[in-house]
Amino acid sequence: MLKAFIVDDEPLARDELAYLLKRSKQVEIVGQADSLETALVKLQNLDIDVIFLDIQLGDQSGIDIANKLNELEYPPMIVFATAYDDYALKAFELNAADYLLKPFEEKRVLHTIEKLVKLTSAHEPPIPLASRQNTGLSELSEKIAITVDEKIILVNVNDILYIGTNEGKTIIVTNKEKYVVNDALVTFERKLKCFSIIRVHRAFIVNINGIKEIEPWFNSTYNLVMTNSDKVPVSRTHIKELKQLLGF
Repeated sequence: MLKAFIVDDEPLARDELAYLLKRSKQVEIVGQADSLETALVKLQNLDIDVIFLDIQLGDQSGIDIANKLNELEYPPMIVFATAYDDYALKAFELNAADYLLKPFEEKRVLHTIEKLVKLTSAHEPPIPLASRQNTGLSELSEKIAITVDEKIILVNVNDILYIGTNEGKTIIVTNKEKYVVNDALVTFERKLKCFSIIRVHRAFIVNINGIKEIEPWFNSTYNLVMTNSDKVPVSRTHIKELKQLLGF
């Protein structure tokens, strides 16, 4: 299920788009806003997959929100939903996933959703810690095979600090190396479910043995400081599980 946020200063347009997205049964609306300021405040508290942005927000522009989101290390997908087609080129320069024109057509909205689903693996549910097998490490292979530039590399699982996604690529970070691979994050989550690796964010899984510090962040969230000093965000969705596991 894709988690979506809608930004539009027209209530009727917001309601119409929310209705069409919900009808697909593939999208959950986790928040809405009618201005730039309100959107930025609400987005601090939410873990979202996609944001639907109107271009004209009174005397403000959805382009400004898009620019701020693109400054994030792992930004959500962006779909511009507007009555104006003049900004299409600018939208795609900002790596927008799609561009919807008002009035919205259900067939076109469904096409956008299909495109978003293909672009993300976030719709696949995370593996709960409680459901993991109690298989000992001695019974498992401690190496995992990954494909990098048509080469197959064996990586020691205990050397992995975290695995994240960025611009459609999956990045495996170890004590010494970073590997960019094409496999989805959820693929590694399932392969490593019997090791000490857990999901802490829609875009990250981490090796709990690679955590050096846990630092409080905005709105009751946290950053994990890894042993190589990289910081990995913990979303509100996964805080409870992490606290139970580490006892803090």
